[in-house]
Amino acid sequence: LQTFGRINKNSRMFAQMILISLDKSETQEKMQNHLQLLVHFILILFSQSQNPNPKCRANDGNAETSGKIIVSNSAAAWVNGNAELTQRERQSFGGTLEHVVQNHDQIKFLAYNNVPPGMPNVKTKSNSKGVIIVQTTQNTDAASWIVHTVPGFPAAKTGYSWPVAENAKGHLLICLTISESQINAIAASLLRAEPLVHYNDIPETETVGMQYFKKLSDGQFPTVPPYLSRQSIKTAGQPAVTVNVYSKSATSRYEIYKRVIVKALKKTIKVWSRRDNKLKGDCRVVERNIRLIKSPARVGDHDTNLDADLTNWALQRFI
Repeated sequence: LQTFGRINKNSRMFAQMILISLDKSETQEKMQNHLQLLVHFILILFSQSQNPNPKCRANDGNAETSGKIIVSNSAAAWVNGNAELTQRERQSFGGTLEHVVQNHDQIKFLAYNNVPPGMPNVKTKSNSKGVIIVQTTQNTDAASWIVHTVPGFPAAKTGYSWPVAENAKGHLLICLTISESQINAIAASLLRAEPLVHYNDIPETETVGMQYFKKLSDGQFPTVPPYLSRQSIKTAGQPAVTVNVYSKSATSRYEIYKRVIVKALKKTIKVWSRRDNKLKGDCRVVERNIRLIKSPARVGDHDTNLDADLTNWALQRFI
């Protein structure tokens, strides 16, 4: 498996049809620290835990062949993964999904995927994939939001089974550690993308008053404008990081990079994408340039090929 992109103090990263950005009020020095927390992992390594824990988990571990990762306390450096993604133990995605792929009474989750596991030939307008995980232990406020690009994965409570066919493709896996109070805003953003929810056992007692989450879990998607959405959430921990999430519906004809991302940031961005036929070459707007990253692109010591990559992301320089 390959993961692609570079994050440093002068860059931002975006995934799928969702734009994630930091609050503009922060200084560049704070942006460096906040960015390390914001993208808690891109296939970072997780330590094993016997306790219920819905948070993103990290552990540097030994460098073995498993793709490239960024650890939150060293956001400027890509390193090799700790273990093969075909095994759940000793690697980031498997660690975070520990209580998704197997049962735990105090961990509940909602999973969405346009290619749901065990459900072939399902038609959907969305390409979104992710998991919202919460801990239901009394007097505990802990949750996480995973955004990824892997079709048909993970299957709920049936054991960890990584789709080996995806090893030859490029994928992006990101986890944010949040409080449960942020779930409704995440749901509001996801509603515009119309994701296919294939599993949800989060009890209503955990989401009381969260009208957007209820609509998401019930599949009640908006049919009238606006077709674009901007929501702000905060990560858990201190200092908390403001995360701006932009999304658009399939009904919207807005090109995501030109009409949404570059307008929101008002800065030049570089885009890695093979799906967008409107971005076959450089698209220049005064002070808002969109430039394509040429394939192959080097990440650490690895050259990645766009033809074998399922990810879409962009980088924006702060200065």
